Amino acid sequence: MPQMRSGSDKRVFLFLQGPHGPFFSTLGRMLRATGAQVWRVGFNAGDQAFWFDKASFIAFRNRPDDWPETLNRLIADKGVTDIVLYGDTRPVHARAVEIAKSQGLTIHVFEEGYLRPWWVTYERNGSNGHSRLMSLNVDQMRQALARSDSKTPPPPSHWGDMRQHIFYGALYHWFVMFLNKRYRNFRPHRDLSVSQEFRLYFKRLMLMPVHRLQRSIATARVRWGGFPYHLVLLQLGHDSSVQAHSEFSCMSDFLELVIAGFAQGAPAHHRLVVKEHPLENHREPLHQRAMEIARKHGVQNRVHYVPGGKLARLLDEANSAVTVNSTAGQQVLWRGIPLRIFGRSVYDKTDFVSQQSIAAFFAEPDAPDVDAYRCYRQFLLETSQVPGGFYSRRGRRQLLRRAVDMMLSSSDPYQALLNKNEAPTPQLKIVEQFGRPVTGS
Repeated sequence: MPQMRSGSDKRVFLFLQGPHGPFFSTLGRMLRATGAQVWRVGFNAGDQAFWFDKASFIAFRNRPDDWPETLNRLIADKGVTDIVLYGDTRPVHARAVEIAKSQGLTIHVFEEGYLRPWWVTYERNGSNGHSRLMSLNVDQMRQALARSDSKTPPPPSHWGDMRQHIFYGALYHWFVMFLNKRYRNFRPHRDLSVSQEFRLYFKRLMLMPVHRLQRSIATARVRWGGFPYHLVLLQLGHDSSVQAHSEFSCMSDFLELVIAGFAQGAPAHHRLVVKEHPLENHREPLHQRAMEIARKHGVQNRVHYVPGGKLARLLDEANSAVTVNSTAGQQVLWRGIPLRIFGRSVYDKTDFVSQQSIAAFFAEPDAPDVDAYRCYRQFLLETSQVPGGFYSRRGRRQLLRRAVDMMLSSSDPYQALLNKNEAPTPQLKIVEQFGRPVTGS
């Protein structure tokens, strides 16, 4: 169990922007049950709509340049001890992390799971390329696990529904598009306008049956084609893992590198299967771009494009996989399949990720050290990976059972395992204040 920091009634949590939907609101309610104070800063009508305790909501309606001064004042006025956020790269979060670190505050960062689809990531001070995992090697992890007697928590019985993820995204952007008059200074952290984002989410939601049929046909052609193939795992080009932790500005640039390397190095009878991200909303015409690049390099008859969907069916029979830094890379490694990445990632360890040039990788990829990867995976499962999800009711319920204890711990998840020999302090009990289980309805 995590060590609990005593005196939670003296803790003051300031929430910033969270995942779409009710997760942050329910998490705040559970923290109040421990005796802590909880506040939420909202930057638009979507933030406000999903925070259900209006008395603790603080609207930020000033210009972005005023944010550092406002945050410093809030920290002083409220006596803030902890900052809670989802992702650490959007501008308001990046600046908040800098300020919080300078004042010695505890920074709680939630992210999508490094081991998907069953888990959510919880870390301190930073995630992805800013995670403490970046500085830990497999030998350190192996030594920590040798002292551990923890049991790996099981995955939840039901993971978040992709439709709910898309639904909450569309609903959030609807609030911002139509009810944002009081937040005239709000600027989205992505390059598209809110109305464009909403239209893309809505279109994606409406066309799901069509995409499902296209995906089934494309997948069948690959699975029954009888040819060796390599997988390209695309990501959302606007996502922070690409924009902040790689050298690529979009997926088209990544496709140019990969298809050129495939044309140069892969055996002539091998194929390349480009797998779209399940949440791709086609702000880039990626299918068209992939085919244009393939024609340019003379491999148009050897490149297949699969529009989204689950990965396992394609991955099980793949020769290798390439990606920028997608968490799907961990599913590749778990199966012992060679992997090459082109961005900064928490799993970029020389023990199991190929360092070959792209052409050499497609010609004869280096196999991963499966034992080293399983050690790394076990370390994550005993530290930062929390069973559950942000978007489904069941997923949130599973996640909340562990998240509050981890936030109240005196150590970050990694340090708690690295210091396993230290005597634990008594666990602080969360007071049940509700007459029914909290589900984040």
